Amino acid sequence: MELKDKISILADAAKYDASCASSGAYRKAARGGIGNLEGSGICHSFTPDGRCVSLLKILLTNFCIYDCSYCVNRISSQIKRAKFSVDEIVNLTMDFYRRNYVEGLFLSSGVARSSDETMEEMIEVARRLRVDHKFGGYIHLKAVAGCSQELLNKAGLYADRLSANIELPTPKDLTNLAPAKTHTEIEKSMEQIQGRIVENIEEKKLFKKAPQYSPGGQSTQMIVGATKSTDRDIMTKASDLYGNYQLKRVYYSAFSPIPDSDPNLPLVKPPMIREHRLYQTDWLLRFYGFKVDEVLPTDHPELDLDRDPKLSWAIRNRGTFPVDLNSAPKHILLRIPGLGVRNVDKILATRTFQKIRLTDLAKMRVHLDKIRPYVVTADYTPPLSQLDSLHFGKHQGPETHVQLDLFSSFKESVTGEF
Repeated sequence: MELKDKISILADAAKYDASCASSGAYRKAARGGIGNLEGSGICHSFTPDGRCVSLLKILLTNFCIYDCSYCVNRISSQIKRAKFSVDEIVNLTMDFYRRNYVEGLFLSSGVARSSDETMEEMIEVARRLRVDHKFGGYIHLKAVAGCSQELLNKAGLYADRLSANIELPTPKDLTNLAPAKTHTEIEKSMEQIQGRIVENIEEKKLFKKAPQYSPGGQSTQMIVGATKSTDRDIMTKASDLYGNYQLKRVYYSAFSPIPDSDPNLPLVKPPMIREHRLYQTDWLLRFYGFKVDEVLPTDHPELDLDRDPKLSWAIRNRGTFPVDLNSAPKHILLRIPGLGVRNVDKILATRTFQKIRLTDLAKMRVHLDKIRPYVVTADYTPPLSQLDSLHFGKHQGPETHVQLDLFSSFKESVTGEF
């Protein structure tokens, strides 16, 4: 098969994997080497200053021994198959980098013969880039489910980030749609990666020249909408993964219907706004101090698609408002619709030497019409009509459904005022 045909097939097959970002990794090129990775995100995305960053995102092969119902590369699929050699991927990465097409490599794969054999080939790609070509750009490797700990330990020496996809939110979902995989096996890989990351941190304290191990941490991905699992199920699993394995990110990928699929799978993809709401909820859990039970209580297991999750929480908890910006603690300020993390920090800093007024909020570029029903300042108290249950939450104006930037660093991303 011609190389260009392989690229067409295996680049297209990789588009379903969203779990790729390099935030948090830093790597300098060795003397005489090529490529450099700093803290910017690397994927097909845009930085806040408008700069486009990209990576070569491909599969080693789309041959696969598994028959996961939701996967277009499953063994029973009638798609066209292809496989790169190690040399082809290495040469492609270097050629594309020299032409300034990409800033790194995201490499995943189907399992052609065995987990270990596939993982070995992916590691060899990364090893040749790092050692033979002294490549200092970003490398993200997918941790193949069921591969040995020895190979995971080796992979992290060359990759800036590793990811083991949890696939679906509940063990029952995975059993029904991918019976050859289990959450236990996937989470074992996560545990091994995290254990090695912790060990490496201690090694670096003792030996400055100790090699880095997956400096960008690890991530995972869940498919949304392939099963009847609720948003509460999805976010409960995500919260557990963050807590147990200190993941950098959980990515949520809307299910895409595939040809000749399992009759139990939906015929249409879920609305993209659902994926967006899950990312917003993810931010609330990680950076705003919310718990799953608050955002998605048992009697409200699905996210509202017509309003963001913080506003939905505020409407269900009207008694919390209005909040006095001059006295409320940080964890309460973070729950006010319209205030992001940065503005909360600015409010806390400002009120140490003066009373907060509406003009101060305007200088911080806070959307005043959005925030007025929920706050008290030195010169403003909302009228009772705005706290009435018929009006509360209706002062937001039309919401623009813009997908969160999945690949920005934390400081860039938390400026979203929801």
